[in-house]
Amino acid sequence: MGCSMNLTSTHQGDIDRRIFVKELIAACPEALIVTGLGSPSYDVFAAGDRDENFYLWGAMGGASALALGLALAQPQKSVLVITGDGEQLMGLGSLASIGAQKIKNLTIVVLDNGHYGETGMQLSHTSLGTDIVGVAKACSLDWSFPVREMSGVSDIAQHVNARNGSGLANVFIKAEEYPKALPARDGVYIKNRFRSALGFKPF
Repeated sequence: MGCSMNLTSTHQGDIDRRIFVKELIAACPEALIVTGLGSPSYDVFAAGDRDENFYLWGAMGGASALALGLALAQPQKSVLVITGDGEQLMGLGSLASIGAQKIKNLTIVVLDNGHYGETGMQLSHTSLGTDIVGVAKACSLDWSFPVREMSGVSDIAQHVNARNGSGLANVFIKAEEYPKALPARDGVYIKNRFRSALGFKPF
């Protein structure tokens, strides 16, 4: 007896990712930024490289977990994750750990186009019914909401700058490809530059 799968996308997004990311970073000038692999790293770099950016090139699913450790180690700093839906879907377990830690200085921004942009624009699970905001709420993050308009930048920035809890914003972006803006790919360089920005010696 056979079975069929409904792979029709339910995803809708109208936000220009490059403009949104640029405005968000400008509104959070003191934040430490961790990027998910692929397009979110390109978006953050295109907005203007800075020593406080930590680009993850190939650790798919690791952005939020790394940021959790950073937020715990730097409680006086705001930590901002900018990642994609595919990357965050691979690291859903990190949301449970973040909720359990009850930290106040971590914000996750998921740029959600409903596709796996780095592997051929296949539909991701957010196009097929997975609600990342609902998952974040179930994991006891302090706040979580969808963003469908550019005005959401100010709502997110308010949480980032206030350090008033851990939360997640799911930003519904257009499913479009943008010119690649490539940051440095040398992991040791990125690590040491980031450590220096925090006042630590490289190693």
